[in-house]
Amino acid sequence: MQSILKTITETHKSRFFKALNLQKAILFALCLTMGSTALNAQTTEYIRPSWWFGVGAGANFNFYRGSTQKLNSSLTVPAVFHEGTGIGLFLAPLVEFHKPNTRLGFMFQLGYDGRNGKFAEILTPCNCPADLSVKLNYYTIEPSLRFAPFKGNFYLYGGPRFAFNTDHSFTYLQKPNPAYPNQVASPEVKGDISDVNKTLISMQIGAGYDIQLSSQKKRTQFVLSPFIAFQPYYGQDPRSVETWNITTLRAGAAFKFGFGHLAATAVKKTAKTPDEVVPVTPVTPAVTPVRFMVSAPVNLSPLRTVREIFPLRNYVFFDLGSNEIPKRYVLLKKDEVSNFKLNQVVLSTPENLSGRSDRQMIVYYNILNILGDRMNKNPGTSITLNGSSEKGPADGLIMAENIKSYLVNVYGINPDRIKTEGGFKPLKPSEQPGAVNDLEMLKAGDRRVSIESSSPVLLSEYESGPLSGDIKPLTGADKASDVRFNNQGSSKNFSSWSLQIKDKKGAVQYYGPFTEETTSIPSQTILGSNPEGTYLMTMTGTKSDGSTVTKDTSVHLVHYAYSQNVIVQRFSVIYGYDVSETNAMYKKYLTEVVVPQIPIGATIAIHGFTDVIGDSEYNRKLSLERAMDVRRVMEAALAKAGRSDVKFEIFGFGEDEDFNRYNNKYPEERFYNRGVTVDILEKI
Repeated sequence: MQSILKTITETHKSRFFKALNLQKAILFALCLTMGSTALNAQTTEYIRPSWWFGVGAGANFNFYRGSTQKLNSSLTVPAVFHEGTGIGLFLAPLVEFHKPNTRLGFMFQLGYDGRNGKFAEILTPCNCPADLSVKLNYYTIEPSLRFAPFKGNFYLYGGPRFAFNTDHSFTYLQKPNPAYPNQVASPEVKGDISDVNKTLISMQIGAGYDIQLSSQKKRTQFVLSPFIAFQPYYGQDPRSVETWNITTLRAGAAFKFGFGHLAATAVKKTAKTPDEVVPVTPVTPAVTPVRFMVSAPVNLSPLRTVREIFPLRNYVFFDLGSNEIPKRYVLLKKDEVSNFKLNQVVLSTPENLSGRSDRQMIVYYNILNILGDRMNKNPGTSITLNGSSEKGPADGLIMAENIKSYLVNVYGINPDRIKTEGGFKPLKPSEQPGAVNDLEMLKAGDRRVSIESSSPVLLSEYESGPLSGDIKPLTGADKASDVRFNNQGSSKNFSSWSLQIKDKKGAVQYYGPFTEETTSIPSQTILGSNPEGTYLMTMTGTKSDGSTVTKDTSVHLVHYAYSQNVIVQRFSVIYGYDVSETNAMYKKYLTEVVVPQIPIGATIAIHGFTDVIGDSEYNRKLSLERAMDVRRVMEAALAKAGRSDVKFEIFGFGEDEDFNRYNNKYPEERFYNRGVTVDILEKI
């Protein structure tokens, strides 16, 4: 009977590992195929997949407790075994579902689960040492709820475990009494354990961390996920007799792959211009709240005149571990103050600046000189300097006193006009309780001196003189030769949507399907060798029940070419960390300062940005929300004035380093990247 059971068990094992080998082969083939696909899609950016497939492997660290003496009907050993340990193999294919930047998802594993172990040596009544080792293995089914508390790569999981026994053999050995070394050793006894529970229902809890192995520019994305899980002894009694139970700690890693969703067509970095929004007239009655818009590029000259308004962030940031004003800030000597001209700030360059954000950050790095100059011109004003340091209020106070000393000694400000304070955290800290990602950058953003004043003239916006020539006035210009498609509301109403583009000769191009609400296609791709053309753009949205909704519009495209000069006014709005709604001060600024300066027939290009802290896809959406927020404020002000002649172009670039206004090395650069740029283009 025992030999028959062994034959059956070995047959099951053979089939199981053959299935595993087949699965590995299929997985390898898929990886090769998808890798090839990814190579052909290097110009496209994808958001992280929701569905993941792969295999998990690890070790089960098993801990035996209870009592075991009767091994089967043929063998009851002379003494009771109580405790033991062992390591078993865990190997399982898996499936996961969790949308990017969400907390809840689920996991499913089906595989091989080893609970092998060896009991601690005991003494039998004859003072003979005895050993017992056990091979105890299962097929396991493990569905789990997945929870990412920070909407990031770290996750917790838990759920039931259903185990089906495949192997329950033992090896027992009783050794000679050490006091009588000449005794003949008893042979090993092997067999199967009786009264084994064929099915177990237990539970597990665990934690894991997803490590991205591939770029978001590849459709097929790979993840390595180290994990650890705890499976208590509840429900894990191997037998229906005696009290033997098992507690298991599992550690290992899962290799997973998934297919990303198309986010937007990546664009080559060439000097291009913003888009002209084309009115859309749907041919099919709207049955869902979906707004389909197409933005086609227009041509502008590369030489423009720009007048820029810089907002002044009321912070001075200090390097971690130092309470001295950093050298990147422009610090004058007393005899240089008389030569400081407020409208020529851009001519004074600090020591350590280089690269694309020079011009913008020069204004900010002169903040103490701008403040000193304005305080001298407005003698009735006063300020409070509040230093925040992770070392404590005393260190924060020293930081504030160093700034006060500069204003008093260099600009001759009466010290009674400057109050200083110190604390651990600023009023609105970047680092929040429970944060685990990007802590160094968040802490650097909180190590600062806040400048507070009831006199708005001290920290009002700074206006540059006219700048022209090689200054790049439109942050989004590099992407403006793309045709942009914005299908607002499609993610809530359609499972996917696609595009059909038809020229006047009837030639048709197809793009999609898309799952994101926005995408873009280079105009050169659509035009091909044609210098220009009028195209019918048809959007077809597929609903979850299989029905479709279509909307279309005609768009005229031309190849990119230069035209006449334009005058650009640029304004900026700054947002708080992880905030997409502007405050009352900036709403008033947009309504009362910016909107009245918009000429008739102008085009407003609104560009949203973020810093590099956090997930890149989340930042892209956040930047678009910021740009849309500014548009809503400006549209409301224009409507109140009875105007409908202004066209808007909306861009959300997130943390994209090709388009961000500033670098992200220093906290002041990251703070200024959390904002929106408004470019006002006069009608050509």
